[in-house]
Amino acid sequence: MQGRAPARATRLAPARRAKLGRSSVLALLFALLAAAAAAQAGLDPALPLTHVDHGPNSAWAEQQHYVVLVSLDGLRWDYARRDHATHLLALGREGVWAPEGMLPSYPSLTFPNHLTMVTGLYPEHHGIVGNHFYDPARKAHFSMSDAEDVADGSWYGGVPIWSLAESKGMRTACLLWPGSEAEIAGERPTWYAHFDEKAQASAAAEQARIDDAAALLRLPAEERPHFIAIYYSEPDHEGHEHGPDAPETRAAVLKMDALVGKLKAALDATGLPIDLVVVSDHGMAKSEGDWITLDQFADFKGFETDGALLYAESEDDRARAYEELKRVSSQFMVYRLKNVPAELHSNANARAGDPVIVATGPYAIRARAPADGGGKPELGMHGFDPRLVPEMKASFFAEGPDLVAGKTVAPFENVNLYPWMTRMLGLTAPKNDGSLNILSGTLRDGGGEAEK
Repeated sequence: MQGRAPARATRLAPARRAKLGRSSVLALLFALLAAAAAAQAGLDPALPLTHVDHGPNSAWAEQQHYVVLVSLDGLRWDYARRDHATHLLALGREGVWAPEGMLPSYPSLTFPNHLTMVTGLYPEHHGIVGNHFYDPARKAHFSMSDAEDVADGSWYGGVPIWSLAESKGMRTACLLWPGSEAEIAGERPTWYAHFDEKAQASAAAEQARIDDAAALLRLPAEERPHFIAIYYSEPDHEGHEHGPDAPETRAAVLKMDALVGKLKAALDATGLPIDLVVVSDHGMAKSEGDWITLDQFADFKGFETDGALLYAESEDDRARAYEELKRVSSQFMVYRLKNVPAELHSNANARAGDPVIVATGPYAIRARAPADGGGKPELGMHGFDPRLVPEMKASFFAEGPDLVAGKTVAPFENVNLYPWMTRMLGLTAPKNDGSLNILSGTLRDGGGEAEK
């Protein structure tokens, strides 16, 4: 129904409550009514949305097309063909596809790459250099599992596409996209969901993302988000637990493919000019061998460590650890931070540690063993250099009115998504590490009308 807000409970950001205008009150009313109807129908409101009142779309923004960006965590570049994912393959045939995959930024981990895709910056530049890391300047650890860290915008650099759009009078929504709960570059999305690891994996929450996206796109034109980012955590979980080739992982791929099909049908039903972009953050490789524990080879007394990341207070300790580690194994390379190979784009941020360990294959590496030993490594792993471990390559499919039909592209770095998506929205991207030239051949006319 036209004007109906997402059928989920709405929570208001405390700092913005006093700024509610008439349109936001109406949106809240519709949301509450819809949530009550859903509860009466026995539906679990699994994905509550927070609404921030940024006011209506500008007259310019209302004229722009729409971009819906979907991430399927851990969907390796070859899964779709391997498992006959019909909806994803149809999207590629009808639009744009990277049949040999997209290159994730190093390290090929979830949080760094989700920020890279929406800022166009390598992890060393946006600052999220891992899922977990230590900041020597702040003397604090960041963890993607810590809700306070994730919601603290001071950890993040760059200008996410939703922050850019909001600053230009264009409304946006993020449905569990990593980092979207934080205020970054002075902005939050107009609509966003707080991540709940258990709830987001439920069948209700999986469908809720589709329902909410469709409902948001049926809001009046002045309220309707023009950019929507949606995150799913599968098939990453199954790939870790069972390995990339397991039946459970293949089943998860097909489940995600079916959800993409439902989403595409829901978007088509709106009749709006929507470009649908489906990506993944990284691939998955079968792990080899047992843990490699670095403190068996070097003395880390006085070091702060996080996973395989090493942080010393003194230059003498950094130099000593480098010398002790650099020749002990063919399963990893050791570099001083400033000497990390340029193609990794990971030699300029102290959060990456020093010395830096780079695995040469799908090996599980840690600085120290936990007190309980930590158990065996997971069957599936990622985080590696995609040039050394090609199983790290991610997926890329896109289709919509701004895109050339039946176009294939060679593997490209995911930093290039940002200038490409901003162009489709008619936005001017700030300085970033990507280039529009890489994907410009996929655009019908170079993208939307430039912002006023």
